[in-house]
Amino acid sequence: MYENEIYSNSENGGYTSYQTSYNTGNIGGTGSAGNSAEGKKKKGTFRKFVVSMGLGITFGAFAGAGFYAVKIGADRLLPAGAQEEIVSENQQSLPANAGSLANVSQVTYVSGDISGVVEQVMPAMVSIVNNYTRTTSFWGYTYSETLPAAGSGIIIGENETELLIATNNHVVDSADSLEVTFIDGTTAAANIKGVDAEMDLAVIAVQLESLSEETRNATTIAKLGDSDSLKLGEPVIAIGNALGYGQSVTNGIISALDREVTNEDGITGTFIQTNAAINGGNSGGALLTITGEVIGINSSKIRGTGVEGMGYAIPINSASPIISDLMEHKTRTDKVADEEKGYMGIYPQNVTAEMSQLFGIPEGVYVADVFEGTVAETAGIKKGDVIVKFDGNRITSYAGLQEVMQYFKVGDTVKVTVKRVENGEYVSHEMEITLGERPED
Repeated sequence: MYENEIYSNSENGGYTSYQTSYNTGNIGGTGSAGNSAEGKKKKGTFRKFVVSMGLGITFGAFAGAGFYAVKIGADRLLPAGAQEEIVSENQQSLPANAGSLANVSQVTYVSGDISGVVEQVMPAMVSIVNNYTRTTSFWGYTYSETLPAAGSGIIIGENETELLIATNNHVVDSADSLEVTFIDGTTAAANIKGVDAEMDLAVIAVQLESLSEETRNATTIAKLGDSDSLKLGEPVIAIGNALGYGQSVTNGIISALDREVTNEDGITGTFIQTNAAINGGNSGGALLTITGEVIGINSSKIRGTGVEGMGYAIPINSASPIISDLMEHKTRTDKVADEEKGYMGIYPQNVTAEMSQLFGIPEGVYVADVFEGTVAETAGIKKGDVIVKFDGNRITSYAGLQEVMQYFKVGDTVKVTVKRVENGEYVSHEMEITLGERPED
């Protein structure tokens, strides 16, 4: 064995490479060629290793960037507060070298499926049909016809004899009769228990004895939430009898809070705004969180022509005290005989919506005169007052006042709200009046 040393000088590079090789055969023979091939093979393997490592690092960098981009995109696309479940039980132990991951105590995931929530709350939702009489005049003749109007309601409680349902006042206004449809498709008659026209709220009652045991078992009482804790962008669900076709479900987000809006009756209130579709028939239905709590009572009475993606609901925190009070009212189920009807002692005149806009007088019943010695005079009603509420019912005409008074007999005490001019402005005054007996002609 001998050592073969080869020197090569670079003419241009100015450097010298030194190579020593050990041969076991003749110079230039198979031994030298084998060593040369083996050297090339080692170099090729090394190059492949370097290339593979480079590709691996590159792939890892791009994959990490991709996953990070997907996470950012998901965070931006998924609505904040979408259906989320916290998994804190049965946590798998993490290896000791997991670093900061060892501090993870819970895992969250988001789902857009709301079917479970809908299934849970639907038994507390009802459809309402208001059968009312529309009267029109044509060429001196008066025509009347009975028409149905669709609405929605929420079962909010019961007492010893009644199932109580919250809805909008305009859903039950001027009703000749009310019909409620429950989740199992059965129907029952309902009566107005109490209304607050200014807040557009009402409570109606269904007699428990009119419901079968199957229907009572199929229904539930809605769970009320906290509308003050809502956040912009929070997902919500709207349920109601849209267009009178039956219960339907829409969803969206909280678009605005404390939105001041004036409804079709000219009454201004503060509402929750949502992009969940709320159409005719949805009024009185529920606006819910994704956990199934009622945080608003929908109203289709507040919407603009041609406007989409803007629905409104009465915040439940504003509605709850009023609903609680209305639940305590006496349900008026039977009309009083003519000879027993209560009497106030006023000379009434209608103030129509057109007159209200033209002259600035509140819509209602204008008191043109108060008869001397009557209960109206005793209660403090004065000439020039405008009666706008009777027992909490909004009054827009003398016919409406007569309709409400059909349920009150001589001796009944009711609350009457009038608007009176003070310093150039109409101011509300509430007074109690004990109905008297109509004097003989």
